[in-house]
Amino acid sequence: MDVAGTAATGVAGRRWNHAVVTGGAGFVGSHLCAALLAQGTAVTCVDDFCTGAAENVAQFADHPGFTLVRADVTEPFDTGGEPVDLVLHFASPASPADYLRLPLHTLDTGSTGTRNALALARRHEARFILASTSEAYGDPLQHPQNERYWGNVNPVGPRSVYDEAKRFAEALTTAEASAHGTDTGIVRLFNTYGPRMRGYDGRAVPTFIRQALAGEPLTVTGDGRQTRSLAYVDDTVRGVLAMAASDLLGPVNIGNPVEITMLDLAHRIIGLAGSSSTVRFIERPTDDPAVRCPDITLARGKLQWEPETGPDEGLAR
Repeated sequence: MDVAGTAATGVAGRRWNHAVVTGGAGFVGSHLCAALLAQGTAVTCVDDFCTGAAENVAQFADHPGFTLVRADVTEPFDTGGEPVDLVLHFASPASPADYLRLPLHTLDTGSTGTRNALALARRHEARFILASTSEAYGDPLQHPQNERYWGNVNPVGPRSVYDEAKRFAEALTTAEASAHGTDTGIVRLFNTYGPRMRGYDGRAVPTFIRQALAGEPLTVTGDGRQTRSLAYVDDTVRGVLAMAASDLLGPVNIGNPVEITMLDLAHRIIGLAGSSSTVRFIERPTDDPAVRCPDITLARGKLQWEPETGPDEGLAR
């Protein structure tokens, strides 16, 4: 990558002078803003703060290349008159606690919000990357999941507002490329964790860490044998930017193919925290996937990307 002060160069030689990151004040979005700014790309962060937080991007307030636009992407939004050459569409409630609290907004963000972000990319002839999700596979009957698998999704279950919003966004992004020739790409992000997650957002890693640090029982759902594949946020960001630098339409899985059971995760976090916490089993949520593991053959072959951060190192950070 180029040093700060010049435009960022991707693995395929693409150069980005100005990127728009929707949802840029969120967990993954704020790390994307940081990576792009460090590479010399000017960044416009668009966020309505329904789940993102101003403190996630406060460190960039005095950076000459950073602009914060408070806007809801489901409404037409303005990023100023400067040319844009990269649009990263990461706006969406992503944790169960958020999308169950904001079901209609989640669906609107995946549909109208994606349409507005695509329109921005089309106007500027910019590269567009959609942040989709492993939830597109639902409770998978194929294991591990590769991009050719169509999934096993309940369209009317409690998780459906998020699952179907992302599945529709994928269809819309694909149709946009076909109908208008817009330069689009789709990444399916598997479980990502790291600094700036919220302790009460409902996801396992921050919940367990919050509970362990407080000496509370760690609430493991079901019998704890369900698996997830956890990618540290720095690895996820590298994968997203590698996808942006490519000419792939996708979808492409970005995740860590090393599985861990929820019970093992709980015990690891207790150990890392030096906590006296115990484990308490609670009822498992409806439609909670039994397994979740990405096949990253495509990302390894086409993007020369794979995760580098092991679970103990990432959790300690």
